[in-house]
Amino acid sequence: MPAVFGRVHVQGKLLKLRPLKCLHPALPFSARQISSVSAGDSGTLGSPMTNWLKPFDAWPKQIVILACILFVTVIGFVDYVTGYETFFFTFYLLAVFLGTWRVNTFFGVLISALSVVAWVSSNIEAGQHYSSYFVPVWNAGIMFAIYVIVVLLLARLKKINQELEERVRLRTAALTHEIQERMRLQREILETTDREHRRIGRNLHDGLCQHLTGTALAGHLLEQKLAHKLPGESGEASRLVRLIENAIEMTRDLSHQLDPVELKDGKLADHLEDLAASISQQYPVTCRFEPGVSDPPDNPAISTHLYRIAQDAVLCAARENQASQISIGLESAPGEIVLTVTDDGNGLPEKLKDEAEARQRAVAYRADLIGAELKIERLAPRGKRVTCVLPFPGKNNGR
Repeated sequence: MPAVFGRVHVQGKLLKLRPLKCLHPALPFSARQISSVSAGDSGTLGSPMTNWLKPFDAWPKQIVILACILFVTVIGFVDYVTGYETFFFTFYLLAVFLGTWRVNTFFGVLISALSVVAWVSSNIEAGQHYSSYFVPVWNAGIMFAIYVIVVLLLARLKKINQELEERVRLRTAALTHEIQERMRLQREILETTDREHRRIGRNLHDGLCQHLTGTALAGHLLEQKLAHKLPGESGEASRLVRLIENAIEMTRDLSHQLDPVELKDGKLADHLEDLAASISQQYPVTCRFEPGVSDPPDNPAISTHLYRIAQDAVLCAARENQASQISIGLESAPGEIVLTVTDDGNGLPEKLKDEAEARQRAVAYRADLIGAELKIERLAPRGKRVTCVLPFPGKNNGR
């Protein structure tokens, strides 16, 4: 069974993605479902024969004992009033059921004996005559034997039900612990990936960018020297300097994508705009950002997850979907923020490539981690839209 991380809906259906190889493939739970599993009720087992007894589980045993005795007394009186020709075997059995299930087997046998005495006494008082004293004793013995068999069977059923409930409770606790552990591993993997992204981004910015900057300065000095000695060669040096400067700009953009330091200041919209510009430079696509949020989230962690969701969706559209137009939207709705990534690519392929599937899984998990809902829609005639809806009690719930 494939795992589902986050609430991801594709064309009205839940998108099912293969789990990470380090995870167990038989855990179809998201982070949001763990609490429901932890709070699950293991006491819902039973059969239709015993389900009607469930409402009495909250009753104290003393109340159940009094209720059973009173019930047998009432049924015995009704049996007396209606005459000995009316058979009330089933009604007495209800008290036997309740007493056995809620109290214990001994009380079940005791209430069975009381039911037999009430039945025989009511019939005799109602005017029933027997040819000998052996007949009512025999009838009472047969009825009591039937009741005792019912009590023993019900006691066995109760024991089995309790054992199943305990087994379910233990397995639920173990499963909940395992789910939490796997979700912790997923979170650590995601955090480790982000840390590595930031480390690589800082290394690119502080190492490679500085090295390229020094190389560009050396090239610029070379250009000045060649301008005096070999004027014809200075143009090639100038071209080399421009190439190095372009490499510096590309490296800086890449480092900013890997380490979005601006998000720490709450500049999500500015960084999404830089992302759109960077994608337009790196890929043969036109990527634009359409802001619409006047009160963006000031939580750096949420802003980072939203940025990563947009980044993965944009990269998937540019690399996998062969899109030519990509639009990133960040809008406010009443009580929520809506992030959208729309492209005109080849839509939703039936089978995702490993890299694309990994991005989809990461996007779904990030959305679930911040309590957002992710939707992926196929557009007509082509393209798709990724929508991330985040509940957000902002000050300005409007555009």
